[in-house]
Amino acid sequence: MQVLERAFRTRSGEIDLVVRDGAILVFVEVKARASLAWGRPSEAVGWRKRARLEKAARFFLARRGLHPEPPCRFDVVEVLARPGEPWTFRHLEDAFGTGG
Repeated sequence: MQVLERAFRTRSGEIDLVVRDGAILVFVEVKARASLAWGRPSEAVGWRKRARLEKAARFFLARRGLHPEPPCRFDVVEVLARPGEPWTFRHLEDAFGTGG
């Protein structure tokens, strides 16, 4: 994957990473937690957050003049940063079920 943009900000929200995975443009949300007491980090990406990410992604595409739109997907990267333990990562491809 090639990183195109970090912390892309719009009025509607921020996209943590925009990367290219071959021909697919990937919008990545990174979620971190120190424990699983309140569930997995990806569970914090609810419908409101998804809607903001999708709106920010449309803005990114328009600002870059990407017409027609390339195939896109939304991924989530979970980070578990437990005190005193090595961090663990989990990459959830197509976390919103867009199908590329």
